[in-house]
Amino acid sequence: LAPRDVLAELDPDVEVIDAGKLPGAHTLTQEQINQILTSRALAGQRVVRLKGGDPFVFGRGGEEALACARAGVPVTVVPGVTSAVAVPASAGIPVTHRGVTQDFAVVSAHLDPSHPGATVDWAALAQGPGTLVLLMAVGRLEQISRELVKRGRDASTPVAVICDGTTPRQRVLTATLGDVAEEAARQDIKPPAVVVVGDVVRLRALLGFAGAGARCGSR
Repeated sequence: LAPRDVLAELDPDVEVIDAGKLPGAHTLTQEQINQILTSRALAGQRVVRLKGGDPFVFGRGGEEALACARAGVPVTVVPGVTSAVAVPASAGIPVTHRGVTQDFAVVSAHLDPSHPGATVDWAALAQGPGTLVLLMAVGRLEQISRELVKRGRDASTPVAVICDGTTPRQRVLTATLGDVAEEAARQDIKPPAVVVVGDVVRLRALLGFAGAGARCGSR
């Protein structure tokens, strides 16, 4: 999910290995990624694992650093700004705002809330006053919105879906929790996208961001 535009600045002799992951389309397994990182480094090469956002926020960066440590490969971690904060900010949505909310939660939402392996406490998230930032949620919008409403979050709660955030292709869809899934389907929204649930979404218009990128669709 890292911006591929940065690859154009690399020297021509730099080897680029695509390790990108999208829903249902993993170029490499995590085990293969770990093996490439360690084997190339042990062969004397300098290896960079380029990620979008922060490597330790749902980025498997910790797993990859552990694999390197176990193989005796020294690692330098370069912190990033997580998309959970950067993408809403680029769309004019602060995740916290005095008088609106003092807390926010970042959730990996790639699993259906009813899935046996899901560990997210949706009841607590629905009843809390804070902002919800959902990553990897595009394919589960209908189930997630229904679960939040069922657990107590008002169906009129504003929601923003930000596609291709922080890039020139950024587009923003705003809706309510009750109709965001239907609207997202109508506009054929595709990942990558960040979903923001909460009253802070209303600040987008007040800050003058609502005029641009009001629609969000596939590239």
